[in-house]
Amino acid sequence: MADRSFLAWPFFSERHRDLAGALELWAKENLPAFEARAHAEETVSAATKDLVALLGKAGWLRHAVPAPAGLGQTLDVRSLCLVRETLARHLGLADFAFAMQGLGSAPISFFGSNAQKEALLPGIAEGTLIGAFALSEPGAGSNPGDMTTTARRDGDSYVLDGEKTWISNGGIATQYTVFARTGDAGAKGLSAFVVPADAPGLELAEKIAVTAPHPLGRLSFNGCRVPVEALVGNEGDGFKIAMTTLDTFRSTVGAAALGFARRALDESLTRVKERQIGQAPLADYQMTQSRIADMALSIDAAALLIYRAAWTKDSSGARISREAAMAKLHATEVAQQVIDSAVQLHGGLGVVSGNPVEVLYREIRSLRIYEGTSEIQKLIIAQQTLRNHEGAPA
Repeated sequence: MADRSFLAWPFFSERHRDLAGALELWAKENLPAFEARAHAEETVSAATKDLVALLGKAGWLRHAVPAPAGLGQTLDVRSLCLVRETLARHLGLADFAFAMQGLGSAPISFFGSNAQKEALLPGIAEGTLIGAFALSEPGAGSNPGDMTTTARRDGDSYVLDGEKTWISNGGIATQYTVFARTGDAGAKGLSAFVVPADAPGLELAEKIAVTAPHPLGRLSFNGCRVPVEALVGNEGDGFKIAMTTLDTFRSTVGAAALGFARRALDESLTRVKERQIGQAPLADYQMTQSRIADMALSIDAAALLIYRAAWTKDSSGARISREAAMAKLHATEVAQQVIDSAVQLHGGLGVVSGNPVEVLYREIRSLRIYEGTSEIQKLIIAQQTLRNHEGAPA
């Protein structure tokens, strides 16, 4: 059982504690049934769809997507982080299903017209629609300003041409939030559009298989026509929309990593107490205790950074680029270390396919890459730190 004492920290209100407790009970009851399907490439897409529907029916997606009555409502980032941490600790694909509903719909939640919100947000929150966030391209991952996908105005429509890759929910989404160039080179020339999955000219060009199975794909746009009402916000708002969305969700990536790390520590504690070496359990040896201490310390430090960032966003509503980057960077990096330690403590069992720590070892790796690599997070932190120092006395 994971240590939940952190919920007593002042970052949380009673409703956050109630949320964490209720979700914990629900996850224990509902998620074990998905274990086998979640880890097989041939069943992962169908499992993701079922998880989205299940999360929607249970009401958990309301924490990632504002309710229909809440047009313009902001998201509570502490709730997002608590949900992601809890789901990730139980089943990585459940966290993925939850997070992508939020990431795919956040541009509409934050910048969409009332008509777009009314048409899409209720279905996404109920799990009857599946969202996706289509930003990355083969030559424009970490730098959206290099994007080459275009959207040209043609009468009462926009026509999209280009390619997107590494798109989560690729092939199962009912609509994509697509970023494309409507203006000059650079970040200021980007715009965002809601593109239905069945729009003529949009195709799933490739399903991408990765270390830990997820629905992931490459999309191609060949004369893909959407009405002008598909534009999210105004022309040229695309970079702002993308960065605002990532700014909100970046700390939640750290929360997912934290959930993985907590599960790895739980599995390790059980293992070292049960495994006998000579006349004593593995837990009695000082080298084991040193490793456990490092794991516990890393987890608490990551949690503090994550929930500081979430609390700051919820309390101020301001951009938290530096805090979110710190949370994402530290949590994902140390989760990799914690899980590696868990594999080591399990010995041969740690590399047996399907063992929980082996699954975690595969699942954690991508979190250090998506929504901004660890290297990009360091650049953000350095740039923000230098900017904050401007004007300071020498």
